[in-house]
Amino acid sequence: MNVIIHAVVAFFVLFAIGTAAESDASSFCTVGPVSDARFEAVRDTDTLCDCNYVPKTYRSQKAWYARAKELRLQILASAGLAPMPKKTSLQVKVFGTVDGGDYTVEKVYFQSYPGLFVTGNLYRPKGDGPYPAVLNPHGHWPNGRFENSEAASIPGRCINFAKQGYVAFSYDMIGFGDSWQIAHSAYPEITYGNERTILNGRDADLTRDVIGYRRDHKLWGISVGGLQLWNSIRAVDFVESLPFVDKGRIACTSASGGATQTFLLAAVDDRVKVVAPVNMISTESQGGCLCETLPGLRLDTNNVEFACLIAPRPLVLVSATGDWTKNFPTLGFPAVRHIYGLFGAEEKVSVAQFTADHNYNKDSREAVYSWFGKWLPQSPLPQPVKEKPFEVESVDALRVCPVMEPPKGALAKDDLVAELREMFQSQLEACRPTNSGKLAQLRKTFLPTLRSALSMHTKPDVRAEERGKETLTDCTVTRLVLKDRTRGAQIPAFMFVPKSERRGEAVLLIDEKGKQGHLVSSADAPGSLVRSLLKSGRTVCLVDCFGTGEHTAPEGSPKRDLDFYQFDTYNRTDTAERVYDIIVAIGYLKRNQGSKRLDLVGSGRAGLWCLLARPFAGYIKRTVADAAGLDISSDAVFPDDLYVPGLRRAGDFRTAVAVAAPAALYLHNTQGLWDSAWVEDAYESAGATAALQVSEQQASDDKIAAWLTRK
Repeated sequence: MNVIIHAVVAFFVLFAIGTAAESDASSFCTVGPVSDARFEAVRDTDTLCDCNYVPKTYRSQKAWYARAKELRLQILASAGLAPMPKKTSLQVKVFGTVDGGDYTVEKVYFQSYPGLFVTGNLYRPKGDGPYPAVLNPHGHWPNGRFENSEAASIPGRCINFAKQGYVAFSYDMIGFGDSWQIAHSAYPEITYGNERTILNGRDADLTRDVIGYRRDHKLWGISVGGLQLWNSIRAVDFVESLPFVDKGRIACTSASGGATQTFLLAAVDDRVKVVAPVNMISTESQGGCLCETLPGLRLDTNNVEFACLIAPRPLVLVSATGDWTKNFPTLGFPAVRHIYGLFGAEEKVSVAQFTADHNYNKDSREAVYSWFGKWLPQSPLPQPVKEKPFEVESVDALRVCPVMEPPKGALAKDDLVAELREMFQSQLEACRPTNSGKLAQLRKTFLPTLRSALSMHTKPDVRAEERGKETLTDCTVTRLVLKDRTRGAQIPAFMFVPKSERRGEAVLLIDEKGKQGHLVSSADAPGSLVRSLLKSGRTVCLVDCFGTGEHTAPEGSPKRDLDFYQFDTYNRTDTAERVYDIIVAIGYLKRNQGSKRLDLVGSGRAGLWCLLARPFAGYIKRTVADAAGLDISSDAVFPDDLYVPGLRRAGDFRTAVAVAAPAALYLHNTQGLWDSAWVEDAYESAGATAALQVSEQQASDDKIAAWLTRK
């Protein structure tokens, strides 16, 4: 029945075209449904078909280095650490020494940011050293760094590290132990022996109140996971500062959520020389806590590939038969070993598995002791290294602060977020493009972060499927689906080619409503801007960016729930997908259509999508962008209309507009809400003031056409 209906419709459409004489109101069909893979590939930590992603093989170190550079930036950007914040004084306090016989334990706190405290214990051998150092983030054990059970003993392993001749620093993850100033995701309760303490004095679900859950936090790259990674980086700074530590021999180990900290730290900080993440890395579950699900962290990747970033430094990966790491030795480890093979360093990577539930138990600890004993000391320890009996100090002897009393000067959550926003804003302002040197600095410092936030590291591979062609009075219109094999995107498009074509000259029109925004809706005929451009001999392309026009999800597709806290860890937001679709269309016009001059026009909110795409399409000659009358200086605009995690941290439209100078830009409909001085500074610094036009009023189609066609 559907076939018959489509045939009848097509007959009457062709009949109308054939009898329309000189009328431009001829109707042409829609492109039709598309099968865009992005609608089906909605991922989360337990979506096995996608999280079973295993890194591809590489032919050379050079090829891997290119991928590794992207991944490191992805980790840092997702944590709000790109560009890297300024390191301020740690203001270290070490006190309360406990004598353990052949080792000592001390209480420690320092400030990773002003007002953000890191708390923990320092275990060390007696003597002057210098000794190797081992960092110990603890993971999601109920008692945090005080956990001392059969499944895991953080004090027990630190005591053994000290007995083996290492300095061991055990520090709190945010919201655990003595780290009281900020909550830690959905783990509101911490237990000390028989004493049960409610985190931050609340007994409700804290997830929605924690740093990093809200979109306005994510826009600035502010999250519990990001703060923890920064704390770990500063923990390396701390142990390096100790006179009895050998700076060249620093290691890190932990299990579960602490293992996530371990491999992320080692991935981005090569001062960590030996690494042992326990019972975390797998081809299956990737970690479910907010501290592990940073926005943008696992786009097109997973924890196995992050482990590869540690190569060729010594790495042991411990797994268990009773948790999600059970298949790692057969499914994930070969990929890690392959990367080590590129360095000729297969002997520096190892895997161990034990029959147990999720743990960092004695068997797992001894595997790590032996690995560290092989690679960390100046002279290897006799193998295997067995655990010595230990007696754990009381919680009161280890505690840095009284319960519920963080160190003096600790900032509350909202105050800390405000301070971080101000710090990141100042970092951007320091690169304000008031001269050519600062413009170059902005490109070097913030453009990579913007690229990572928008996930523009992949290049489209585009082919077009033609779905029919119609002849109108002064042009032909071809119905296309632009198919990108890189991400599986399928984008409906119309290509208008005038009869008096100026070959090689094209204009890409993007509207927030899709193709229909530039058509006369009553007749599906070209709108006034399309007509004007066709009259000038320009080819015109209209597309339906992600989720606009005909680009709709098939019935039964997985829900794209941007409010689900893991969504943007594994999936791009609608705005990021739309920016990518613009790049896909530009690439098609440039490479497949042979366009020698290509202009870009964005209408409504699509003008802002075009501005974000513009720095990544250097062959755009002229851009007309509708600012949509939005106040981009306000965070309130971004969470709903333009949500991309990390966008504000990357400098948002300020960076995008400035780094694209000196390419010609007509920015209109600002309504006086844009910082036009920033844009003008960039163009003046680029020696291109004549290429910039800014208008508070919305430009008419005639003005846009005239600006595009002027010499």
